[in-house]
Amino acid sequence: MTAAMHQVLENYPLWASIIAIALAQFLKVLWNYALHRVWDWNWLINTGSMPSGHTAAVTSLATAVGLQEGWDSPAFAITTILAIIVMYDATGVRRHAGMQAQVLNRLMEDFTQLLAEIRRNKINPPQAGVKLKEILGHQPIEVFTGAWFGIFISLLVYWLWFK
Repeated sequence: MTAAMHQVLENYPLWASIIAIALAQFLKVLWNYALHRVWDWNWLINTGSMPSGHTAAVTSLATAVGLQEGWDSPAFAITTILAIIVMYDATGVRRHAGMQAQVLNRLMEDFTQLLAEIRRNKINPPQAGVKLKEILGHQPIEVFTGAWFGIFISLLVYWLWFK
């Protein structure tokens, strides 16, 4: 094994973050099953829903860096600011983009229905275009839960890693 590969395998902050996002995405499958009683494995890669995987990843990363490098280190400052930006983006920009997608999808459906009524062509009505993805961002509680989940996973991995 090369020295670089060995260093990657021993990189606690990297693995804490990867484990946090993987587990958060898996929890989305369970969460959505609990809500809808349908196993939807697409949640392993989907954005949105509970908990925020992106938030879990960046808070886990910041926590791991703080534990390893020190709470006063420049690396902790960088990862903390990155985490704040990601969480703000998840509840702000991405969430509002999803809300706009809902409105645009509804407009597309209404317009398609209107064209069908105008043409009175019941045999071959016009088809709606491609639907925009509506679940992009998160509600604040999903980001809050993802943040605490990421911190918890980082602390758990730290305890297991350095035990």
